[in-house]
Amino acid sequence: MTIVGAIAAGNAVVLKPSEVAPATSSLLSNLLGEYMDPSAVKVVEGGVPETTALLEQKWDKILYTGNGNVGRIILTAAAKHLTPVVLELGGKCPVVVDSNIDLKVAARRIIAGKWGSNNGQTCVAPDYVITTKEYAFKLIDALSSELENFYGKDPMQSKDLSRIINSRHFHRVTKLLDDKKISGKVVIGGQRDKANLKIAPTVILDAPHDSLIMNEEIFGPLLPIVTVNKIEDSFGLINSKGKPLAAYLFTNDKKLKEEFIRNVSAGGMAINDTVMHITEPTLPFGGVGESGMGAYHGKFSFDTFSHKKAVLQRGFTVDADIRYPPFTPGKVKLMRALLTGDILGIPRALIGL
Repeated sequence: MTIVGAIAAGNAVVLKPSEVAPATSSLLSNLLGEYMDPSAVKVVEGGVPETTALLEQKWDKILYTGNGNVGRIILTAAAKHLTPVVLELGGKCPVVVDSNIDLKVAARRIIAGKWGSNNGQTCVAPDYVITTKEYAFKLIDALSSELENFYGKDPMQSKDLSRIINSRHFHRVTKLLDDKKISGKVVIGGQRDKANLKIAPTVILDAPHDSLIMNEEIFGPLLPIVTVNKIEDSFGLINSKGKPLAAYLFTNDKKLKEEFIRNVSAGGMAINDTVMHITEPTLPFGGVGESGMGAYHGKFSFDTFSHKKAVLQRGFTVDADIRYPPFTPGKVKLMRALLTGDILGIPRALIGL
């Protein structure tokens, strides 16, 4: 957890778990209250009133994980006290699929990142796929085959497929699916069970760019596939949207990998996999642009919750007159020389400046 880095850096922490997952919030409150020093870690449960009250206080740093709308509220509240903020906000994470790949492995890894991770309810889950028109149906067939291997012929009965977190989010996701602009474009799945808050893994082919599903973060089990004439066209499509928290590419083409890394702006990337980059503690995890600001994980969490305080210490032996008035022409000439570099290789500190 991020609080490990904060505590390691010498901070006390107030943790506010999401009210959207009350069972998890309660568990964290109970366990941290039992095992952690209460002077170092406090857990505050609740909803909007409690969060609002917390944001009215003056903090040394605020870290928030969630959506952009709440992120803007937190940033506005923090501005009152000039509190630095780290925001991890998600976004529409693209997956670019080239044709010169091991398709079965790619399909498995896309499925693991999209549906294996809480049925799409993670900030770095693949949000949409881009591939060429001629390769799209091969990819769909591979996804369909591997989905059946993982979740059976009726995924709604699978114990390995997560539910949608609550009825509000179930309604939000089904609203995306029921958009008339994608009517007839579902090529895999589409089933839903409101009573049990379950939605099957669903793939939509060529959803219009102005459809809801292509303009909102999905955060659920729906996966649009967008086709392009050539794979390089994917760069412009990705960059036409808000900068994603993560971007993924499947290819064996070295040049395409280099162009993807150079031309696509994202918080983080994985080549020939999805999601797994966040498990590597030596890599920073964070967003860019609308997907967030700041980074953490591993030592980056320690750095995020630290302040590098510059300290200069000097003695009294050397004290050059050049820094004091009167500023004679000779002093000015010498000062100009110093501003363009050390004199005769002598560091400035050694001549009293």
